[in-house]
Amino acid sequence: MSAVRGLFNFLLFSSLYVACIAIVMIWQTNTLLHVQEVNHVYYFFVFCATMCSYNFHWYLTPADYSTSERIQWGARHKGLQLALCAISGAGALYGFWLLKEHWLPLGGAAVLTFLYSAPKLPQRAFVWLRKIAVGKTIFLTTVWIYVTTVLPLFIERQPYSHDMLLFALHRFFLVYALCILFDYRDLESDRREGIRSLITWLSPRNLRKLYATSLVLAAVFALALYPVDNWLLTGILLAPVVITTGLTRYIMQNRSDHFYYFVVDGMVMLSSLLHFILVRSGLL
Repeated sequence: MSAVRGLFNFLLFSSLYVACIAIVMIWQTNTLLHVQEVNHVYYFFVFCATMCSYNFHWYLTPADYSTSERIQWGARHKGLQLALCAISGAGALYGFWLLKEHWLPLGGAAVLTFLYSAPKLPQRAFVWLRKIAVGKTIFLTTVWIYVTTVLPLFIERQPYSHDMLLFALHRFFLVYALCILFDYRDLESDRREGIRSLITWLSPRNLRKLYATSLVLAAVFALALYPVDNWLLTGILLAPVVITTGLTRYIMQNRSDHFYYFVVDGMVMLSSLLHFILVRSGLL
């Protein structure tokens, strides 16, 4: 059992799992919005870039005042995190070179991703960012939607449609609600690090209202997508919204890293995974 737990920890805490989440989400974007010619280099680029950025972020996260199993795992595996960051960073640069005709939007995504982790750097210029990072939850959500939903369509030069906007908004509010759950759990550690966010600023009552509103809007935009395909697909899009809503009380009382980084993170890709399974089984 210890070997299985060690492998599970590696998949979660090395960020392999979250990199796979990004890939499945891009697949759903291409499939749901009927992208005819998929650039598979972009999958490679995003996988490597996600591994690089997340390992960089967790490498910089101090373990001094945290009992988090993920942070403690990172403290014991600093060399591994640095190696994964370097290897995946090299892969991301190679992918960037292959996609160099899209250097501006890809470069923008890279800069935004770096700025999310920048407040953890010890240099004075970056420490200053901790005081103004009030919108870091919105910032992280925007980066995820930009990379998994907007950029794939831009790279393939898909003409704009209302379905694109509705799908992006559905994903944005779902991911934002899930990010609120993470920030709520990490509220005290963020305060100790001096990192300000909307979550540390809002009262508990207003935070609950923001969270509930995000889930409602995620459901509304999922319903608005009908009849982009059929009711089965609409049900798939609604599944993570409904499950997250039902689990909210339990999630807010839970502090387990395994639960958050496997189940709560998994809600981000649940509809994508269900979509993939149904397409492969011939039901969609």
